[in-house]
Amino acid sequence: MRCPFCSNNDTVVKDTRPSEDASSIRRRRQCPECLSRFSTIERASLRELLVKKKDGRVENFDREKLNRSIQLALHKRPIDNERIDRVISAIVRQLETSGENEIPSNKIGESIMTALLSLDSVAYVRFASIYKDFHETQDFENIIEDLKMES
Repeated sequence: MRCPFCSNNDTVVKDTRPSEDASSIRRRRQCPECLSRFSTIERASLRELLVKKKDGRVENFDREKLNRSIQLALHKRPIDNERIDRVISAIVRQLETSGENEIPSNKIGESIMTALLSLDSVAYVRFASIYKDFHETQDFENIIEDLKMES
């Protein structure tokens, strides 16, 4: 692992711990060159996933992009980071075990919507407003009415 501070190619693992849900391993590392310490997180990848966009482009799946989308929807909501990580891991696991290498972007969006619905209704509405491209306040009223009917 390359040191992010001095770019030395050789770093030493000082500590290794599994995450709570055992979906990743956190390693504490130190660079013998500059003595800086940093952490890495390792996750098992079942397969390389590709995302097929609405316009036909295909790009590599990016877990960080998924994380940013969910974090944005959950901004200032009372959901702890470990729970968010478990949701993200569950979505990725679901996509990896779907049997498809090319995942349509709308399938990822729907997976996020489902996860947010069970996690936080405000985050669900926030994400839906972007994902479903709301243009009018009526769009918000409709989705909130749907949420009320499901409760």
